[in-house]
Amino acid sequence: MQPPLARLRGTVGLWSSAHEDVPPAAAPLLVREAEALGYQAYWFPESWFRESLTSATMLLGGTSGLTIATGITSIWGRDAVSALSAARTLNAAYGDRFVLGLGVSHSPLVERLRAQHYEKPYDRMRAYLDHMDEAKSLSPEADHPYTRVIAALGPRMLELAATRADGAHTYLVDPRHTEEARSRLGGAFLAVEQAVVVTPSREEFLERAHRHLEFYTGLENYRANWRRLGFSEEDFVRGGSERLCDALVVHEDGDGGALAERTADHRAAGADHVCLQVLYAPGKSPVEDWRRCAELLALR
Repeated sequence: MQPPLARLRGTVGLWSSAHEDVPPAAAPLLVREAEALGYQAYWFPESWFRESLTSATMLLGGTSGLTIATGITSIWGRDAVSALSAARTLNAAYGDRFVLGLGVSHSPLVERLRAQHYEKPYDRMRAYLDHMDEAKSLSPEADHPYTRVIAALGPRMLELAATRADGAHTYLVDPRHTEEARSRLGGAFLAVEQAVVVTPSREEFLERAHRHLEFYTGLENYRANWRRLGFSEEDFVRGGSERLCDALVVHEDGDGGALAERTADHRAAGADHVCLQVLYAPGKSPVEDWRRCAELLALR
């Protein structure tokens, strides 16, 4: 079987935490819907909800061909040996369908949630990768290949992804950033998250986009990256300016043009894989919007 990243080149996946909103037994059933719609990967975060590698095990067990990827597994959540062992075991057990996406997370999640001290994220990531590469194992799958990508936005982390991982996973970026990321990654894999709202209403689009950006506009990691892209402090009001919403979230009004264009723009800029974060209505199932995006992009 091909390694996960080779299978994902030129494809579209989903980025979602929707499986966190249902009981554990229902989570694989929900993600199986994404597989049936033609998405090739399901990326998910690790924050206040379930532990990421436990979730990956559930979702791999409930699907047959879908790649399951963490976007991201926090390096503050377990030591490097545990992350390495889990990645090897999951790939050996489930036909090489798991991608370990690692990230430095954010100060509020590390200090308030995990009660750890957030410091020097680049140095912490580099040391973490060193420990993974030096780790010993006696398990039968100790030599089984695994795939790791790094959540990266700035130049140094992108270069680390190019030299010490199989590639990078970017988040809340536009095609200009994708072009810059590609120039720093060389031939390494690039998976780009792209948020989208499917609605004919401009008002509804802005409501969902502002709600989505509310948390992220309070995080310096993202503000620093947006400054490099030409945005300024006036764009970083809670929920973001309208200009920031339009840059980072696609308003798909139903004819498919906006979503297809943005996906094509990321690919032209160097993305190997685009994972859609569909911002569906609060309290609703995401499946109908997932289906509509799959239809608009002719995934089947």
